[in-house]
Amino acid sequence: MDNGASSYRRFLEGDDDGIVQIIKDHKDGLMLYLNSFVQNIHLAEDLTEDTFVKLIARRPRFYGKSTFKTWLYAIARNVALDFQRKSAKLPTVSADEDMTLIVDEADMARQYLQTERKLQVHKALKQLNSKYRQVLVLIFFEDFQNNQVASIMGKNKKQVENLVYRAKLSLKSELEKEGFVYEDL
Repeated sequence: MDNGASSYRRFLEGDDDGIVQIIKDHKDGLMLYLNSFVQNIHLAEDLTEDTFVKLIARRPRFYGKSTFKTWLYAIARNVALDFQRKSAKLPTVSADEDMTLIVDEADMARQYLQTERKLQVHKALKQLNSKYRQVLVLIFFEDFQNNQVASIMGKNKKQVENLVYRAKLSLKSELEKEGFVYEDL
């Protein structure tokens, strides 16, 4: 499986069904990954759309140095980082709006994660710092390998391994605070 490379190639050659397939295959996971940056599911949805718009409008070259999915997530990460840099001084959301966002985010997470156990893990992930959330989402929810995560996050493989180790310890601590019974992290 090429994770979308052939669909992207088809899109570049003029077949719009290629980009439709890419969006269908990657939008939910990409949205959750971007949510680990911004902690706002609606904003993550917008950033996901921005990522796909970037693919459609700019048609960047995919050289095959990594999997297509890794390349796409790296683009999404850059979109999120650009957004964070630009919006560093923007005002925050009101408490009423924030509650609405939390409810909407929980609904989306329930659909995507589907089990109570995964929901508890997802809730605990929110308590972690951004880099820990990102690395755990990429490895455990999106099934990326450490070298792919390193490429997406701009780190080397050893840094990712250390980050995963610390993130798992932090997640374990958060889960224990909530009385979570787990098999093994």
